[in-house]
Amino acid sequence: MFGSNQYGANVYAKISLETGVLAASPNKLILMLYEGAIAACQSAIEHMQRRDIPNKGAMLTKAILIIESGLRISLDKNAGGEIAASLDGLYGYMSLRLTQANIRNQPALVEEVIILLTDLKAAWEAIGKPQPAPQEMSPATLGQVANAVNRNIASYAKA
Repeated sequence: MFGSNQYGANVYAKISLETGVLAASPNKLILMLYEGAIAACQSAIEHMQRRDIPNKGAMLTKAILIIESGLRISLDKNAGGEIAASLDGLYGYMSLRLTQANIRNQPALVEEVIILLTDLKAAWEAIGKPQPAPQEMSPATLGQVANAVNRNIASYAKA
């Protein structure tokens, strides 16, 4: 007589997600992209272990789309400078590794990308936390922080 309860739950989840996206700050949107890519990668590994090739491919494609059409395309290379360029290279590397994982059916390659995404997500979470005002930090300290971030991103991009 009535529709499936699953249908109602799916509609509610979709509306909840859309509301969350509309209300989110730019930082929160980036975090949501990282969470989505990580979840898709984890799901792909589960499908690999079950030898579920169609769903493995679908989850890896979803992760690549999030990386390429969400994270990578949102980079402002003019304003972001060296950091944006490093992230661009890193996102390209992640997409390549996920493509290789799909072709070779190698969960280790997906796990590598999960580690990278998790590290970047943690960095974005730190950015979103209240920080001391820049005037409270000395120029030397700000320089050290910027150099450390650049080194970390560059090391991932070269890997």
